[in-house]
Amino acid sequence: MNHSVVGLDIAKNVFHLYSLGPDNEVIKKKLKRAELLAFFANYPASLIGIEACGGAHHWARELIKVGHEVVLLNARYVKSFVVANKNDFNDAQAIFEAVSRPNKRVVAIKTLEQQDIQLVHKIRQDLVDKRTALVNQIRGLLTERGIVIQQGINHVRKQLY
Repeated sequence: MNHSVVGLDIAKNVFHLYSLGPDNEVIKKKLKRAELLAFFANYPASLIGIEACGGAHHWARELIKVGHEVVLLNARYVKSFVVANKNDFNDAQAIFEAVSRPNKRVVAIKTLEQQDIQLVHKIRQDLVDKRTALVNQIRGLLTERGIVIQQGINHVRKQLY
């Protein structure tokens, strides 16, 4: 059986696969996280569409290692292909439909190094945001006691030292 296109809806524990067989029969399959790579290692080389979400880059890299072509799709683009009530199999079907289109909106698959750099930037930005919130809280509490400090972390540092 040659299933050249697969829609894969990834989740935390159970993944849903949607494809069409040689006679256009619908193939739906549930796969547990631990079963996914073993299943696709024995599956004919295919174009696998995955919605770009948490974990998608990891699974794309892993599926590429076992010989598949993987396309990450923009979630907003996939949403327009959902034809019925939202459930995991309908999402997998929507991914299948979206990846089958010629002008799809794809997301580049990130390497581990790119994800590590992004992680450092996100953590740094989070720390900056928390510092700003803390400085503003200090300024507000001091204002309640009649001590007014200009905006800006350097003004707070000068006043507190």
